[in-house]
Amino acid sequence: MEFFKRIFIVLILVINIYNVNAQVFSDVYAKLQQSQILNDHFFGFSLYDLDSNRYVVDINGHKHFTPASNTKVFTLYTALEMLGDSIPGLQYVEKGDSLLFWGTGDPTFLHSKMDSHVVYNFLKKTEKKLFFIPTPMQNRFFAAGWTMDDFDSYYQPEIATFPIYGNVVTFRENSHNGLKLVPYLFQEKLTIDHSLDKGKFTLSRSFVENQFLQSREKVPSNYVNEIPFKYSDTLAIRLLSDTLNKSIQIIEYSKPTEVKTLYSNATRYVLREMMLPSDNYLAEQILMMISLQKFKMFDTYLVRNWMKDHYFKYYSDEIVLHDGSGLSSYNKITPQNMIDVLVAIKNKLPDESQRFKLFSTGGVDGTLKRSYSTDRGVPFVFAKTGTITSVYCQSGYLITRSGKKLAFSFLNNNFIDERSAIIRKEMVNIMTYIRQNY
Repeated sequence: MEFFKRIFIVLILVINIYNVNAQVFSDVYAKLQQSQILNDHFFGFSLYDLDSNRYVVDINGHKHFTPASNTKVFTLYTALEMLGDSIPGLQYVEKGDSLLFWGTGDPTFLHSKMDSHVVYNFLKKTEKKLFFIPTPMQNRFFAAGWTMDDFDSYYQPEIATFPIYGNVVTFRENSHNGLKLVPYLFQEKLTIDHSLDKGKFTLSRSFVENQFLQSREKVPSNYVNEIPFKYSDTLAIRLLSDTLNKSIQIIEYSKPTEVKTLYSNATRYVLREMMLPSDNYLAEQILMMISLQKFKMFDTYLVRNWMKDHYFKYYSDEIVLHDGSGLSSYNKITPQNMIDVLVAIKNKLPDESQRFKLFSTGGVDGTLKRSYSTDRGVPFVFAKTGTITSVYCQSGYLITRSGKKLAFSFLNNNFIDERSAIIRKEMVNIMTYIRQNY
């Protein structure tokens, strides 16, 4: 009898604690429910207390949304679990006077911002003859659900096994009202196309080939743009040979069981560069590197399925992911799924100084630099944004004035795209209210 009495008391205490939490955040719940801006479209909001391990606000927490670049939070967690401290830059074997090498999917090689020069210097300094062995990939150059309209947009480079120069051509205005291209090999591929004349300078690329097109308008001062090139192994090695000023042959050769690996960059550095500016190219190539490391082949669906079977199946709701970046409109997650992965990342990286460095800091850097103001000079939101047409999301961590540590997911779908700025402002108002009142 005494045992059941104790159980009853514990249950009453649990219920009372839950009710207190619900009552404490009732004003936040009311703000969300009464917001005309939010209720004009489909939105979900989950707010989770990381100290007491409970939801304090949850609206449409189990409804599925298109997450856009919130998908990168799942890619981040996958990399933290599977990639290791450094990323593989090259696999190779040495045979006599020859050096045979394979791509690893490393996105930083000759990248305009991220190249460590480790791989470049290794290939440049070797006295051996260079032979490149292409590795087939099961992925297509675009993931499922990517829009073909964006084939020449800087944020949608092709997926590749041996990426080079970020798989983009960089265009810069020179002093003679012209354009300087990097890699220089593409300079002769730039022509004028009168059909692009629209009253302002325009750049594009032919849909099926590396023919770059510009309108006749004057090139703006300090103009900089990036356009993805149409990738092939032959082109990649031609670019590399031109850069190294060395002859490189492409051959077929079965990869031995034992190969050497040259590491090029710290994993955390690449993950931060993926997360803060929301780099789609890095997100896709990170999964390519994991795929090769885990399964000895380039097939990112194997990575997603493995994570689903070993981690995501225990999450609140079913997760459907078709890419690592969030460009695919086929991706579907729930606000509580986002909380699940945020909690998993918190458990993986309990040190906030390390964890928050991988998320945009409101009012300070990344995609949230201009969205938030700091509170009395102190940043309080550390989150990932997600934006495609009719989608705007934020998911991450919030610290209140009283020191409460919260995880949140704020997902918005199916609104008229011109309203995105108003929706972002309303979200910021609500998150700032929670910061200042709790």
